[in-house]
Amino acid sequence: VCDFGLSRMKRSTFLSSRSTAGTAEWMAPEVLRNEPSDEKCDVYSFGVILWELCTLQQPWGGMNPMQVVGAVGFQQRRLNIPDDVDPVIADIISKCWQT
Repeated sequence: VCDFGLSRMKRSTFLSSRSTAGTAEWMAPEVLRNEPSDEKCDVYSFGVILWELCTLQQPWGGMNPMQVVGAVGFQQRRLNIPDDVDPVIADIISKCWQT
């Protein structure tokens, strides 16, 4: 789940992508570390989108993109899921970030 202007048909791509195009706040840790990535990264990004929909906040607000790269990619930090988020949705978000 990233900028659809960069999307392409799956059959014409390699399983692993080395592209770093996108927005750091929604990127999976392995993408931020410029490691090979696959569809699991889209699952991680989907979790960030669910978090955003539940909290009505921008992910990592107050951090610049380089701070997000450090926090998520290298310090293994994750967004805090507020207690008032439905437990079923909170569990889905958490599982998205475990992929």
